[in-house]
Amino acid sequence: MRISINFPKAVGLTLLLLGAAGLLAAIAYSSSVPALVSLGLIFWGIIISYIQSDEYVKKTFLNSTSTTLLTTLDETLKTLDYTGKAVYLPPRYLNDPQSIKAYIPKQDVGPLPSPETTQKLEMQLAHKNAQGMLITPPGAELARLLEAELGTNLLRMNLPDLQQRLPRTLIENLEITTDCEIRLFAGKTTEQLKETAQSSQNAIFVKFATTTFKDTCKIARQLSMIHSNIGCPLSSVFAIAFAKATGKPVSITSQNVSEDGEKTETEYTIVKESTS
Repeated sequence: MRISINFPKAVGLTLLLLGAAGLLAAIAYSSSVPALVSLGLIFWGIIISYIQSDEYVKKTFLNSTSTTLLTTLDETLKTLDYTGKAVYLPPRYLNDPQSIKAYIPKQDVGPLPSPETTQKLEMQLAHKNAQGMLITPPGAELARLLEAELGTNLLRMNLPDLQQRLPRTLIENLEITTDCEIRLFAGKTTEQLKETAQSSQNAIFVKFATTTFKDTCKIARQLSMIHSNIGCPLSSVFAIAFAKATGKPVSITSQNVSEDGEKTETEYTIVKESTS
């Protein structure tokens, strides 16, 4: 019997094997950070294997895997005593422009570090005494999947492009959301956007409904370091898209998730950058 494995499935299988091996090693050495990375590899191995090949994982399995990842991330941040507000970074803050990271300060004290500082931080392992750490956010691989579906890098898009194309892609192409709306800068016109995007703080509002990730969003609502901070995979992917499109750091200002996890309203803010 001949078994055919296409490229997405091969990549997915590789991620699954690496994740499983890493998780076993993390358990053996009682290390939480490698365990977090390994769970991420396992989760996105499943996503790449099934969604990119037009097959779908049962929602219960998808949600249980992603909620485990979020719970582990929440516990890791609490263990390391990182309580600051997460900031999604644009590529110029990182050594690799293709990487996707969020910066979490030890505490909400002082301005956002400069790109030079975060580039150095990217090369270091997180520990309790560091003043900040970089994490791969929950929506990182979903953002890459979104770029593949859009046929372009999010860096090449602007906010009006995202406002028009993201909802349609998430609803019709990926079938991840059943409803989605993006409001830019509290209703400012397209002509005002270029000027507005240069100011230090501007609000972007997103409202979406999902049945695929509703259990994940429901669990994320109960995790203090995830809710209104890092966000579930879907709210995370919007933050990534906004950071890439504006070239500026973005944070989640506030978030309201329905009790069943199906509907989410999120406010994002373009963060003031350090002038030093």
